Amino acid sequence: MSARKKTLNSQLLIQMQMSGNTTSGSSNRFVGIRIIIWMLRCVSVGAMTALFVLAHSAPAWADAEFDRWREQLWWEAKSRGIMSEIFDQATNVQLDLGLPDLVIPGRPVKEQAEFVKLPADYLPRQQLSGLAKIGAQHLSTNRRLLERIEADYGVPGNVIIAIWGRETDYGAEVQRHPVFQALVTQAYLGRRKDLFRDELLIALDLVQEGTISMNAMGSYTGAMGQTQFEPSDFLKFAVDGDGDGKIDLDRSIPDALASGAKQLRDYGWQRRKRWGFEVRLPATISCIESSPTIRRSLSAWLELGLEPVDSVPADMLSDQAQLVMPAGVYGPAFLAFTNFQAIRSYNQSDVYALFVGHLADLIAGAKPFEKPWASLKPLRNNDVREIQILLNRSGYYADAVDGRLGTVSRQAIGKYQQAAGLNVDCWPSQPLLQSLRQAYAVRPPSAAKAPSASAKGTNSPTKPTTSSPTPKVPSSKPTTSEAR
Repeated sequence: MSARKKTLNSQLLIQMQMSGNTTSGSSNRFVGIRIIIWMLRCVSVGAMTALFVLAHSAPAWADAEFDRWREQLWWEAKSRGIMSEIFDQATNVQLDLGLPDLVIPGRPVKEQAEFVKLPADYLPRQQLSGLAKIGAQHLSTNRRLLERIEADYGVPGNVIIAIWGRETDYGAEVQRHPVFQALVTQAYLGRRKDLFRDELLIALDLVQEGTISMNAMGSYTGAMGQTQFEPSDFLKFAVDGDGDGKIDLDRSIPDALASGAKQLRDYGWQRRKRWGFEVRLPATISCIESSPTIRRSLSAWLELGLEPVDSVPADMLSDQAQLVMPAGVYGPAFLAFTNFQAIRSYNQSDVYALFVGHLADLIAGAKPFEKPWASLKPLRNNDVREIQILLNRSGYYADAVDGRLGTVSRQAIGKYQQAAGLNVDCWPSQPLLQSLRQAYAVRPPSAAKAPSASAKGTNSPTKPTTSSPTPKVPSSKPTTSEAR
């Protein structure tokens, strides 16, 4: 012990003895106050700041309930042949309470960017332009590799480059989360516990096989590599793109790009087909038509008066397409085909698929969107949730009440607006909320009878959500058809 610490301890002991020798209650309180003041003076401002930071930002050590959870998980891991040393090292971690998508009592769920950003903010022209410029350079530099990948999997080089750019900024983005800390935290506290439990067990398998490192870094969902693969993605899609006999999605660009192409192919990518394109809408087409349940051939859409901003692909006239309007009437509209859904399967979000598809077009030399995004003020999550509850009560909405605005919610808003004689824009607003409150008995959202948000958080267009399915969640990837 240093001399200074000994001196401080001696001084504190004297103060305590003084407190013990005092008989008066008021004197005791006075001495106690003197001790507190003395202690505060002994602690430097820097030390107090450090203590504050540690108390509010450091990952939390797990509790006894977590220990019981680990014991149950161990039996499942043991049945898979996982060695105890690997299990202990991987799961004996501090929980990172700063991760998104955790369910912690008394604290609102921290949402993913795809769920909270307006389309204009998720698809900023300046960012897309910068990524396209760098992507075009990568397209040229890796042309031979990309031609080989397209021959093998049917996915064009500009699309794979766009995935790479969106996921990790072409490998420049630093992965900040220890994979096992993220997976353990999500499996224990996440909104999709069962999903991440499975991903954690697969990750343990991969470590034992030597496929990934125990110290691997990734996203807050445990996605790894330059194209952000979940542990389950490694099993299904990872390939050796450079022929060196091993798979390294962190350091091998050929491995990462070939694996991303295989994933898109396996999700249904069609060779020599476009993902979609921007269209101009006639006055006769409402935003209510924007729904994955409404699909028509390209020729049928053209007959209804939709006008592509660029040339019409003649070989796709019979292909089925849906109308996508992520900002309702306040932004561009698109016809999206099968390859849009393949990109969307990579990450369950309309705006993600639009980002990748549009970036791929820009890399190939296309122009930015013709129609600009309007300036919109987002509603609070609780307001969107109340709108969903009231729309459910009115019969226009029969899906998860989760406060997330997506395709099904926007269509329900449009249908109500049409029936109520309001301006049909398929977008939530305070006037819309007031109209719903006036039309239907108002109860607090927590007391209303409506479908509860599932772990998946989806707004499926086919049936109400009554169970808790658990879909794939890659990278920072959202998991709902209600993503913007």
